[in-house]
Amino acid sequence: MTSPPLALHISEDFLPSRPAKTPGTTNLSFSGLLSPPLRLHEDLKDGCGGQLWPAGMVLARYLLERKDELRGKVILELGAGGGLVGLAIASALSQSPQPASTSQPATPPLLITDLPILLPLQASNIALNALPTTVIFSHPLPWGSPLPADLPAPYHRPDVILAADCVYYEPAFPLLLETLEELLGKVEGEEDGMEDDGDATSVGGELEGGGQRRGSVCYFCMKKRRKADLRFVASLKRALEVKEVRKGVVDGEKGVFLYEVRRKKCKVPIGVAEGSEVGKGVDKRSKADT
Repeated sequence: MTSPPLALHISEDFLPSRPAKTPGTTNLSFSGLLSPPLRLHEDLKDGCGGQLWPAGMVLARYLLERKDELRGKVILELGAGGGLVGLAIASALSQSPQPASTSQPATPPLLITDLPILLPLQASNIALNALPTTVIFSHPLPWGSPLPADLPAPYHRPDVILAADCVYYEPAFPLLLETLEELLGKVEGEEDGMEDDGDATSVGGELEGGGQRRGSVCYFCMKKRRKADLRFVASLKRALEVKEVRKGVVDGEKGVFLYEVRRKKCKVPIGVAEGSEVGKGVDKRSKADT
């Protein structure tokens, strides 16, 4: 006689409880920002990422209102679940393509990522919206591991990183932070003796008047549910530069916070002590710039 399989119980100290939700398809126009509306199938059979979450709705709306700033950018979404945010942005950009006369480069396909188990749902939602691979595609990207070797090179250093309601399962928090740090890593010019300052004047880190890209930006949206979420934000702020964009009641959702996350600014050239005369001069110029 064989024993019945053991059920895996995960404490709510690590994973907040959630109401049961039956599979179904939702049409989302974001108050007319998307026409035709996005169609999204929700299914929790392969995990909680298979449903709509409040921070995803808030982040999608925020970026849809700024979609023109995303044109020409390499965009990667972390922990995309069913693909809500990435699908919304990709749909909007494909519905209103940039004029042929513009000198801006063509927008690369948006990449949505998650654990391999959720990729079939992402593929289903891409097909549901009839979006070609020239507009959006999906790829597995587990947090805390080196970036996959078969991940196309431009997405190792994307211009824009999207992350919505990724703060849910507490043991994964340090893994998420590790992956964020890797994706926001070195950019052009950092090897020349000066670290990138992580600053940007627009979405994706373009300099005013064109010029060299100075860094990537992550739009990180979350709903704070527990004290553990606050501890994650504290860790995020220690490791990276975090700017609060919106908080509190956003689009009718309580406790939602939206951040811009970049590499920390380096005010002193690599190898120069902050107390040295050279270091003091650099620091004074940095302060004057602000």
